[in-house]
Amino acid sequence: MFGTAAAAAAFGLLIPLSGCGSSGSGASGSGTLRLVAAEYGDSAGNSSKTFWDSVTKDFTAANPGIKVEVQLLPWADIDREVSRMVKAGNAPDMALMGSYSDFAAQGKLYSADELLSITAESNFLQPLAEAGSVGNTLYGLPFVASSRLLFYNDALFKQAGVSAPKTWSDLKTAAKALKDKGVKFPYALPLGPEEAHAEALIWELSNGGGYADSSGNYALDSDQNIATFRWLKDQLVAPGLTGPTPPSQLNRADAFAAFLRGEVGMLNGYPSLAHEARARGIQVGTVSMPISDSLGAGETPPTVGVADWMMGFKQNGKRAEIGKFLDFVYSDKNLSAFANRYHLLPSTVSATRTPSGGGIDRNDEQFLTALRGAQLYPVNDPSWVLVSDTIKRGIGRAVEPGGDPKAILEEMSTKAEQAGKKH
Repeated sequence: MFGTAAAAAAFGLLIPLSGCGSSGSGASGSGTLRLVAAEYGDSAGNSSKTFWDSVTKDFTAANPGIKVEVQLLPWADIDREVSRMVKAGNAPDMALMGSYSDFAAQGKLYSADELLSITAESNFLQPLAEAGSVGNTLYGLPFVASSRLLFYNDALFKQAGVSAPKTWSDLKTAAKALKDKGVKFPYALPLGPEEAHAEALIWELSNGGGYADSSGNYALDSDQNIATFRWLKDQLVAPGLTGPTPPSQLNRADAFAAFLRGEVGMLNGYPSLAHEARARGIQVGTVSMPISDSLGAGETPPTVGVADWMMGFKQNGKRAEIGKFLDFVYSDKNLSAFANRYHLLPSTVSATRTPSGGGIDRNDEQFLTALRGAQLYPVNDPSWVLVSDTIKRGIGRAVEPGGDPKAILEEMSTKAEQAGKKH
């Protein structure tokens, strides 16, 4: 989930758009496409409804025989609801959400080459295209994306007399200085169930680890990952350098809110948080995630990238109409309008750099640079939904006072293997 989208769940948004009638099961007439999309806004004022109203109106004006209905669902509900629709034989024609591979594994989706022109298909940023592919076939069309960098509060750093960290030991030194100056969260470590899988992967990559080995198999309990969580537990959490809230209970949204209140020295963030902080007068410094002291000075681990996925369902047989609409949506103008609305990165090469697409905000260039070499979650594995849930609910225990990082990671690794066997 991106930016303020997490808060959308609280609004229970369920909005049929485009004036084409209900977004229920009767919406699959020959001239009507149905798109179920996640709501990225956190209020009526910045609802995605505004974007989709405009795009569907313009599309139908250019293609009078095709209408498009858009149903917006909160992030908390969309995976479950779309799965229910598909299982009930009432799949939408398209969906925009956080996962796709389960539907691809079931043979429910059109591949990109069945929907898009060769030019459009080859326009996706490479790390995103790889993450959207099962085997060598692209099924999940990346829509908007983001990458993670280490944020620090520049004013608090100056007060503490420290500079941007390059290594884990630098980060610990800075955190101790921040704590001595009374900073509430010297380093905010959100390992709560909202998005612990992101924070965990950022730290694991910075120590040469990650969720998978070189063969693509899950390796949650690798030696590097175990060492990472032992370091976090002993060097940051135990000395009280992560703040008053236990990391296993600190969610990403709460950490971000504390950063915007000026209570956090450092945390991992993405473009929308940087924009919001600057709007509140907080000077934000950004650097790549510091690397483990055990890594060589010349090693540059990948950052974490995240993307959301557009997909076309075969069930209603509207391949040509879906392709026409997606070609329209993925124009530089439209894709950039959506990305800029939520301070995210567009998924295509051309939209990131062309004048017609608006290009990228100067402050977001560094995130785009990081995204080009990023590692994404293994979303092309159908078992990832189950594995990520295991990580989100369990990884925080590894840094608790009585937690044993090795035992907890081994336990999660066993669950990941079992999830893989189910698929």
